[in-house]
Amino acid sequence: MPERLIPEALAVSPPPSAAPSLERRAHRSLARNAQEYRKDAASHLYAQYRERVFKGRLPPMLEAVGVVQVNIDQRGGVKSIQWQRAPRHAPQVMREIERLVRAAAPYPAPALMSQVTYTDVWLWHKSGRFQLDTLTEGQD
Repeated sequence: MPERLIPEALAVSPPPSAAPSLERRAHRSLARNAQEYRKDAASHLYAQYRERVFKGRLPPMLEAVGVVQVNIDQRGGVKSIQWQRAPRHAPQVMREIERLVRAAAPYPAPALMSQVTYTDVWLWHKSGRFQLDTLTEGQD
C-alpha cells in the first residue's frame, strides 16, 4: 500500500515553545555548597552569552562593577536577585544584568542541595560585554 502524505497544513507538530531546546535544558550541578555552585553558574552564563563575554584582560576603567546574589531553586529556576553592591550610577547596566540572569534560566539544578544562593561580581565594559569575577581573565 502506498504511503499517504499528509498536507503540511494538516500535519500536527508541537509549537516551538513546547519543545525544549537542547541548549536550554537544565543540567545538574554536583556542587556541595554555594562557592562550588558559583563556578557552575558562571560557566552556564558564559555558555548562554558567548557573544557578550569580554575576551582577554579588561581595561582598568569599567562602566560598572556590581555584586549580585542569585537564589536558584531545585530545578534551576531563578527565585530572586538581590544587589549586594549596585552600580546605581548605571541603572541601564543594572537592568541588563538582571535581564541576562533571568533569561539564562534554567541554571544547572543543584542536585545535592534543595536550593542555592550564590554571589558573583559582574565586571561590565562600556561595549556591553562583561566578565564574571569567577571566570575573569583579569584587568590591565
